[in-house]
Amino acid sequence: MAEHLPIMESFLTIQGEGFHSGKPAFFIRTGGCDVGCVWCDVKDSWDAEKHPSQNINDLKILAEENDSEWIVLTGGEPAMYELSPLVKALKSIQRSIAIETSGCYPLKAEVDWYTFSPKKFKKPCDEAYKKADELKVVVFNKSDFQWALDHAKKVSPNCLLYIQPEWSKKDQLMDAIVAFVKSNKGWRISLQTHKFMNIP
Repeated sequence: MAEHLPIMESFLTIQGEGFHSGKPAFFIRTGGCDVGCVWCDVKDSWDAEKHPSQNINDLKILAEENDSEWIVLTGGEPAMYELSPLVKALKSIQRSIAIETSGCYPLKAEVDWYTFSPKKFKKPCDEAYKKADELKVVVFNKSDFQWALDHAKKVSPNCLLYIQPEWSKKDQLMDAIVAFVKSNKGWRISLQTHKFMNIP
């Protein structure tokens, strides 16, 4: 069981994307990712060896020091790791746990919210479609709209559907995203509101 994890950073902020946008959240960002998105805005997270190994109990203490009841495990790719010891530790202090993942690895933990953000660079595993509470597709070019529809066919009927522009392309793609949501039932727009607010 993993008692230590490579951690790039942890911080209290406002959730900026998806269904829980606007909610105060304590983010724990793991180091390490082998998906390799060319437009990734946290490429510094990719190499796990660059980030210090932190004890799970220390992470629990950090989480307990703030009032946020919502904790987001992100990366990097957090599902690369055995997360159940960390999740159990955080739940012991009455926190709700969300994960943001590409779905490329089976999740070794029971979380309260599963954000599935599939990437073209590495195929998701089948369980991601079953576990997803929300599907969040990042659009980098116009071919990604059909790719989003293909993934939406595989998730459960209760899964929320979000389309989100890649930050550097938001101005070029916004008209197409609005048109997509207007003409495709069930989809919503997700924006990286934390970037508009200039917060982490």
